[in-house]
Amino acid sequence: MNRKLIRLVLAFVALVSLGVAIPLDTLASPEPFPIYTCIQPNVAFWKKIYTEYESSQGIIHDKINPKIVYGVVELDDTNECGARKINRSRVKKAKNKYKGILAKLAHGEFPSTPREWEVVYLFGSEASRTTFRKAMRNIRCQTGQKDKFREGIIRSGAYLDQMKKIFSSHGLPVDLVYLPHVESSFNLKAYSKFGAAGIWQFTRSTGRRFLTIDYTVDERRDPIRSTQAAALLLKSHHEKLQSWPMAITAYNHGITGMLRAKRLKGNYERVFQEYKGRRFKFASRNFYAEFLAATDVAKQYQIYFGDLKQNSAPKTQEVILPGYACLRELAEHLNTEMDVLRDFNPSLREPVYFGQKYAPKGYALRVPVDLVSSLPLDMFKPDQKASQFYKVQRGDTAGMIAAMHGVSLRDLIIANDLNGRATIYAGEILKLPLPRTESDSSIKLESSKMTEAGETITSTDAEIIRGYERGEGY
Repeated sequence: MNRKLIRLVLAFVALVSLGVAIPLDTLASPEPFPIYTCIQPNVAFWKKIYTEYESSQGIIHDKINPKIVYGVVELDDTNECGARKINRSRVKKAKNKYKGILAKLAHGEFPSTPREWEVVYLFGSEASRTTFRKAMRNIRCQTGQKDKFREGIIRSGAYLDQMKKIFSSHGLPVDLVYLPHVESSFNLKAYSKFGAAGIWQFTRSTGRRFLTIDYTVDERRDPIRSTQAAALLLKSHHEKLQSWPMAITAYNHGITGMLRAKRLKGNYERVFQEYKGRRFKFASRNFYAEFLAATDVAKQYQIYFGDLKQNSAPKTQEVILPGYACLRELAEHLNTEMDVLRDFNPSLREPVYFGQKYAPKGYALRVPVDLVSSLPLDMFKPDQKASQFYKVQRGDTAGMIAAMHGVSLRDLIIANDLNGRATIYAGEILKLPLPRTESDSSIKLESSKMTEAGETITSTDAEIIRGYERGEGY
């Protein structure tokens, strides 16, 4: 036994003899991601969500004790008109049915139907009237994710090797690369109702600490650049919390909230079991368990999904733009399609593709490998296309302003990050988008919708918002 280890042992004995409480995280397995006994039922629940239930199924369960699954509701495809309302109605009906059964049992009435007996058996012989009364408040519906997770496994193949190198270069556990399975199913276009974007689901405020997010570029949508940012954020969380379970939970709950939870409870197990923070709800409480489940499934996906042909990493090279450039001119010079550049450069925003803005100076443009060694300097402009501005007058609406200046309302909303209602205020200065020089038909774009945060999302993204709400369900 070396001297350093002897000193550590003696220090530990001294602390125990003085009655100092040692956090359980400190005594845990040297594995960075321990599976504590208290979260094992939650991990098992999420593995079933990821591997057994499709997104067309809603699982009615107890949100405190996920081992209690009352039943499954069939859901309509949320891309179909009116499906959301129909699904809400079905889920509400199922919840009310089980709430009624629990209410009957809470009043001490004897079960009289097979379904009522099934509920009794779910809770076991030690359940009391109080148990059933509390359970009435904890009925929840979680949408299945098997098909989404399978798609995520396929998509992840294009990025995992490079992502692992990034985490390894920061001295971090490489299994953290599986966290996007929880956040977005590796969908580059994922956009949440809270304004989080990309596979790592960075919000604007957090993303701007590490990434460029403006009218021309949103690096949250770039899987590699956002992975660099995620590594820095998770490393910072771990340095402050000294616990990977807490650091991962902080990715969802926020570092300030987790520091407070740690100060009050000391270790992850007590936080999970006892912490009652105002914002520490189902999503935050389950986030680490979801990560453990997703990691296990992703590393052994053949067991659950069979052999899958994963996407391969695109063969690209980066060219640093020495000035501002028209993307259409670059595509023509490179003899490639605009859609190819769009696929390789997901962080470039629509104004660049539609010619309203130039690709910015200094941007690392990804192009097909061996396509170019350099670009002629006369392709580059010294300045970005200038924006025009308008001061909102009393009585103005966004639609009126857009029509007055010959721009689309959609472009006006994107340019100014307006909310879904395009709310504006007298005295506000609006950026007026320039006319498009590229037509919609020249670039393959999916149908889009507006979110409350004022971003444009594709039909695929809308599916993420409606059907892949990590901790919400119906």
